[in-house]
Amino acid sequence: MVVKRSEIRSTVLLVVDIIATGFFALAAIIAARFAPGGENAAHRVAHAWGKTILRLSGVTVEVVGTDNIPENTSIVFMANHQSNFDILSLLAHIPVQFRWISKKEVFRTPLMGPAMRRAGYISIDRGNREKAIQSLEEAAQVIKNGKSVMTFPEGTRSPDGTIRPFKKGLFHLAIKSGVPIVPISIIGSRRIMPKKSLHIDPGTITIVIGRPIETANMTIDHRDDLMAAVRSVIEETFYNAASDEGEKTAP
Repeated sequence: MVVKRSEIRSTVLLVVDIIATGFFALAAIIAARFAPGGENAAHRVAHAWGKTILRLSGVTVEVVGTDNIPENTSIVFMANHQSNFDILSLLAHIPVQFRWISKKEVFRTPLMGPAMRRAGYISIDRGNREKAIQSLEEAAQVIKNGKSVMTFPEGTRSPDGTIRPFKKGLFHLAIKSGVPIVPISIIGSRRIMPKKSLHIDPGTITIVIGRPIETANMTIDHRDDLMAAVRSVIEETFYNAASDEGEKTAP
């Protein structure tokens, strides 16, 4: 059996990335515990982790619209989710401090789980409605206290390149927090590493940051309209770019 050079390279990259991830996860735990600024120090380590893995993997990231990020306020960032490289790209290239909101299963990952907890990231139990609501309320308080959060409203990576249905809970969170939502379209990451694949292909990811959508005067009754507005911005940018590049578009 002939093994392709690209497959060998991808395997080597994967091993190196895993080792680097373990190193940075340990560094984040130490930074959160001992460095001045605790959680912020851990996020700076995560930023370095993202930059390092992207560079090792031969992935470049282009960012459009950083001037759309509001100043002097907390933000709920909402991005589409195509690949594990979305996380790396956002950590490396969003120029503000933020915390992740993620399903509780991610926090069980060795090294990464403790690092995330130390960094102040927020766990949501999607299997239990009462606990999910409680965790969203806690997250809203964190945001009101001055922390921005990064979220994937699809909840998980898309298996086919389309943008999947959004979860309503995060829009409940945004309204309760009363802070702007900044929509983000991530383009090209699925070509780097699609869901259920361990193969890494070098390439370019584009992050397009949309204009903020205000929630200050909204109530829960506005949740569906808010979700539709955010989805419209993310979809329009994503599918227009996918169409231009000959990728799969909306069904």
